[in-house]
Amino acid sequence: QVQLVESGGGLVQAGGSLRLSCTASGIGFRINVMGWYRQAPGKQRELVARIFSGGTPNYADSVKGRFTISRDNAKNAVYLQMNSLKPEDTGIYYCNIVATFREYWGQGTQVTVSS
Repeated sequence: QVQLVESGGGLVQAGGSLRLSCTASGIGFRINVMGWYRQAPGKQRELVARIFSGGTPNYADSVKGRFTISRDNAKNAVYLQMNSLKPEDTGIYYCNIVATFREYWGQGTQVTVSS
């Protein structure tokens, strides 16, 4: 059974930091891309950052220079270090894993940034 376990969300003041973690288990195929998406109230889910198997990252323009994505292939884990958080970063953050043949989503973790 595939499981994606996310942690690290919470409430933080603007300018603060949070670190999200996602660990996958039970995926029997090669993991290609690992990433984070977010969904703010009333908005569509959007890509925040993703990292390819070779280590190349992509970031949404809105988080460049503030967020850093990393992965640990041995642990099937992906991390998102979020610094200089803004109220507009508020939303539910979802871990996303693209493996051979299939894509997986975590259950989501709430990030709330107060002004």
